This record gives sequence, C-alpha cells and structure tokens, in this order.
Amino acid sequence: MKNNDKNFASSSTIEEGFFLIKLDNKSTKNKSYSKEVDNNYIQLFFCVKGAGKLVYNNGAYKLDITENNSLILYNPMQNLPINIEIEGQSRILTTLITIKKFHSFFSDFSKYITFISDENKGKKYYSGKPLSPKEQIVLNELFNYNLHHSLEKLYSKGKIYELLSLYFNFTEDASNEKCPFLNDEKNVQKIKQAKEIIIANMAEPPSLTVLAQTVGLSLSKLKEGFKQIYGETVFNFLIDYKMDYARQLLETKTHNVSEVSELVGYSTSSHFIAAFKKKFGTTPKKYLGKV
Repeated sequence: MKNNDKNFASSSTIEEGFFLIKLDNKSTKNKSYSKEVDNNYIQLFFCVKGAGKLVYNNGAYKLDITENNSLILYNPMQNLPINIEIEGQSRILTTLITIKKFHSFFSDFSKYITFISDENKGKKYYSGKPLSPKEQIVLNELFNYNLHHSLEKLYSKGKIYELLSLYFNFTEDASNEKCPFLNDEKNVQKIKQAKEIIIANMAEPPSLTVLAQTVGLSLSKLKEGFKQIYGETVFNFLIDYKMDYARQLLETKTHNVSEVSELVGYSTSSHFIAAFKKKFGTTPKKYLGKV
C-alpha cells in the first residue's frame, strides 16, 4: 500500500473477504493512494464529494470518478491494483469484496446483477451509475459519525450492508432493457438536466409541467424517466436532496435552524423541522448537539 498521509486514508476489515477503504482528502492538493488487489475481488468506488481518477498502465489509461457517481470494476482474468488520484477537498469510499463473498450476499438475486449472471460469469466487467439520494445519505453517514471507537466497526458494517442493498436493488419496472425510452442518450441527458435544474432551484423548484417543458419532454416521460434513472419520483428525490443538504449545512455550524430552513425552501421552520425529523428521526436542534 502506498499512502504517506495516515489521516487521508483509512481501511478496515468488515469481515473475511470484505474490506472498506475511506479516502478523505481535506487538503487543497491532489493526493494518491495505491493498493495491490488480486483478481478475486470486485471493486466498488463511490465518490461522495469532489472527484478522482483511477490510473492504469503507468498513466496510459485513466477512469474518472466524479461527485455522486460510482464505478464497479471486476476482472477475473488478471489482478487489478488500485492506483487512485484524488483531488483536493474530495471523498471517495471503496469496498473490496471477493466474488465468493459477493455471491453469498446475492445468490438469490444473481439474475438481476449482470456481472454475476450465469452468462457473464468469469468475464471482466466495468460499469458506473449515479448515486441515488438515499445512497448519498448512507455514504455521508459513513464519513460523519461520532461513536465510541469500539462501536465504529459495527456501525460501518451495518451502513455498508445498507449501502449495498440500496445500490443493487432492482425492481422489474426499473430495468432499462425494458424501457426503450432510456436507450436514447438524448432522453437520458434531458432527465439529468431536469435533475440539475431542481437541485439548482431547490428552494423554489419549478412545477413538473414547467420542468418537462424546459427539458423538452412530455410530463409522463419526465416522470417515467426520472423514476427509472434515479429510483425516485422527482418530489421524493428533491426532498431527500434537501434534507441531506440541510444536514450538511447544519454540520458546518455556520447557519441556525431558521436560516437552513429558508435556504432549502421551507416557508416555516416548523415544516422544515417536521420533515427533518421524519427523515432522520431527530430534530435539527438535537442533531446539532451531536455534531
């Protein structure tokens, strides 16, 4: 393992054949991390904040990993060492899982997971996808918690299992193969544009009708496509995003509850407090006392 900054990278064993690596670059300079990994492992990368690059063949080939996106890498035909360059002010979480351990998790679910299906068994696999708001929340929780050190492993184990369950969840109506609409890259880009619009205007989001007109889709296609790509309705996605953003603002301790409420678009603090408590099981004030 190559890593000169012990505060930048931390690794832990969840259980045999299952490892967690957290890369938290709090500086403004780029940092690198390297680790030898053999071909028995599936590698999952989750970019929580900022960006990074996976570097191969002495820099001849690079894979970008950007904020709120993920990558899965698996190559049973050769070892695939991790060499990652992570930008300043970035966070990336990596899990390494042996194919045997992965099968034990998803043996009854394998037909829905492309790279462990019978027809693809033994083949190399690379894929990436955006992180859902729920996945982003779990990932942030893995970086931000205040527990006695003896409980950290138990907490991390529970959160990693939660993350994998969300990440590989599959419903019949979420199959892109059964949705020709999403096979058109232009439509996918329009849905992504819609997501960026509501994020940029979360305090005063446009109506669904206006949003659909803005990106050039029918209302039904907007709703259908958004649910297919992000696993949430537009409304639920926005609520999840608002709550996670609000929590991050509270953690900075530079805004009080009323200010955060206004910044995320609530007309009254009481409505914001109720939504926050519904999402996180505690009030903003009590949450502030824990961070």
